[in-house]
Amino acid sequence: MTAAAARTTAVWAGLSAITIVSWFLAPAHHAEPVTASTAITAAVLALALVKSRLIIQEFMEVRTAPLWLRLATDGWLAALFGAIVVIYVW
Repeated sequence: MTAAAARTTAVWAGLSAITIVSWFLAPAHHAEPVTASTAITAAVLALALVKSRLIIQEFMEVRTAPLWLRLATDGWLAALFGAIVVIYVW
């Protein structure tokens, strides 16, 4: 297996693990009544941010792009998820 294939496989495994953790955090898996939880929402949003960055960096090949594009995509993700958190908390 080449280094690129190994990296892609490792990223895919990480994305799968994050998906499983996000699913496990869903309140429907617990016996108590379902209520909104800021902590769980923040955790799921943080996991979504990590997943989004991994997908953009690895599968859209921004990892090898010029620095300005890497910074722009990271800035866009930070602004997007920051806005989602502000809207949720507000």
